[in-house]
Amino acid sequence: MLVIHHLNESRSQRILWLMEELGVPHEVVFHTRDAKTRLAPSSLTDVHPLGKSPVLVDGDLTVIESGAIIDYVIRRHGEGRLAPDAASADFDRYQQWLHYAEGSAMLPLMLNMYVARLGEGGAPLQPRIQSEISNHLAFVDQSLAGREFFVGDSLTGADIQMSFVPEVAKAMGKLPDYPHMAAWIERMHARPAWKAALDKSGPYALGA
Repeated sequence: MLVIHHLNESRSQRILWLMEELGVPHEVVFHTRDAKTRLAPSSLTDVHPLGKSPVLVDGDLTVIESGAIIDYVIRRHGEGRLAPDAASADFDRYQQWLHYAEGSAMLPLMLNMYVARLGEGGAPLQPRIQSEISNHLAFVDQSLAGREFFVGDSLTGADIQMSFVPEVAKAMGKLPDYPHMAAWIERMHARPAWKAALDKSGPYALGA
């Protein structure tokens, strides 16, 4: 059985959503952030040296990184669901979004979170950070104009992987400026599988 190591208020929420969409039997091992530092507990380091979540364990295989986990689960256990045909142009777009979410889109959002803690010391970096955030969020918003999903006419792993971007943008108060993305994440959060994952995980402030 697949085992998902889940950290509260983290990227692993979307892996729980993936499992509910596919209906794949799985076990969830819960890890809780330190209330003061908000850091992951040492129990995650026992699972993988990086001490990060999500982590997928499938028998003797351990897989890290959300995009790699989504790709693995869909290929190995999806039975043809949640991914376009590998020979299609949609598949190439699907791969782009799987990599783009963490490879480009999340970087300025994470920089904003960390640099903000520096107060005035981080002020010189803020114009560039805010410019990059606007650049990426506008790109995502425009890509969703007139579209129900990121790729094709139905949900794919690309949607699941990209969900963390508008969730973080919303937490930072930036989502109202991007109506297509705001409407898209509202639709995703209305899906029964997303709600089932939320029931399983417990509170998730980024999904509020």
